[in-house]
Amino acid sequence: MEYMNRRGLYFEEFEIGAGIATPGRTVTEADIVAFAALSGDWTAIHSDREYAAGTPFGERIAHGLLVLSIASGLAVRQGFIEDTIMAFRSVEWKFSLPVKIGDTIHVQLEIAEKQTLPRLGGGQVIFNVEVLNQQGQTVQRGVWSMLVKSRPEV
Repeated sequence: MEYMNRRGLYFEEFEIGAGIATPGRTVTEADIVAFAALSGDWTAIHSDREYAAGTPFGERIAHGLLVLSIASGLAVRQGFIEDTIMAFRSVEWKFSLPVKIGDTIHVQLEIAEKQTLPRLGGGQVIFNVEVLNQQGQTVQRGVWSMLVKSRPEV
């Protein structure tokens, strides 16, 4: 898979089969606490050390939606949709493995399909997405759909 690293790609520039890889980011206890405060999700598996020690994970784990949010941020940070994205349209997602405090995750995206939507000024780009931990294990995966601007006519 060829990896793209250009900024602000227009719909026409996305190539099916091309990929985008992000740098890693370590998930911290502060991330989990901040997400719990923001979302209101103080479930014990995320916030109670003693409770979490008695679970099959043996320790607190990150919220699945926190990891998805970090994955989205890592992808956006790459810049390929900077100034060209019109909407994040849909997400189909699977949570496969826990992410623990201190785990480092990164994201790999592959362009799976494209559909022109001229009446909206661009097209839909479908990405197959994987979130991997520092051991290369897929912790989350799914499909993201984005509406991306067409190249302006000159």
